[in-house]
Amino acid sequence: MEVEKQRKPRVLCLHGFRTNAKILHKLTRRLPETVLQKLDLVFLDGPFPAEGKSDVEGIYDPPYYEWFQANQDFTEFFNFEECLTYIEDYMVKNGPFDGFLGFSQGAFLSAALPGMQSQGLALRKAERIKFLILISGGKFGAKKFGVPKLASNAFSKPIDIPSLHFIGEKDFLKEEGTALLDAFVNPCVIHHPIGHTVPRLDDKGVKTMLGFIDKIQSIPSSLPHNTTTTTHSETEAFDILI
Repeated sequence: MEVEKQRKPRVLCLHGFRTNAKILHKLTRRLPETVLQKLDLVFLDGPFPAEGKSDVEGIYDPPYYEWFQANQDFTEFFNFEECLTYIEDYMVKNGPFDGFLGFSQGAFLSAALPGMQSQGLALRKAERIKFLILISGGKFGAKKFGVPKLASNAFSKPIDIPSLHFIGEKDFLKEEGTALLDAFVNPCVIHHPIGHTVPRLDDKGVKTMLGFIDKIQSIPSSLPHNTTTTTHSETEAFDILI
């Protein structure tokens, strides 16, 4: 039992729109080692090559990916079911995973997954999602964004799993991220003063995140998986908008 409690929560990390897994890996290096050493982070590229210009061109190297596509006013979505199948296949082949970390588009998607999974509409072959870490995300159907058909009832009931939400004061998705809080039971929130990015945490933020990790470590986990934990060897010294 003691070994089980000490196992690092294994987290599947979903990057932002028209970026990639390596970029999110670099951005998460802004989190302190006291946080990173307690999590087994696995970074996955989206299934579809970017269909337009990326905001990080000239800052981070391509290729860039998308999880799904939508029309200009976000009333129609494309390749959403294919995205869910792609993630499920990866989880089955490379799991088990305990939870998700999502940034931007990856956070929108991650936030909807527990509800879809509980309804048998997504990740049917994968283990149950036990927690979420959502950075600069939002809720399908709230404020500016429509809803993919498969996610139309994802928030019909409050999501009753531990959730940690990063909300930036200067984030263009601040309103969306705030609206998302109402979809969860007892959400844990880290507010930060910058924009649409992974922030460096102040002492209060570090304390909040470590407390959240302590909470999810007490959840009964899936069986340990023999894998090499993603290493964190690169650092970033600046904030970007992605």
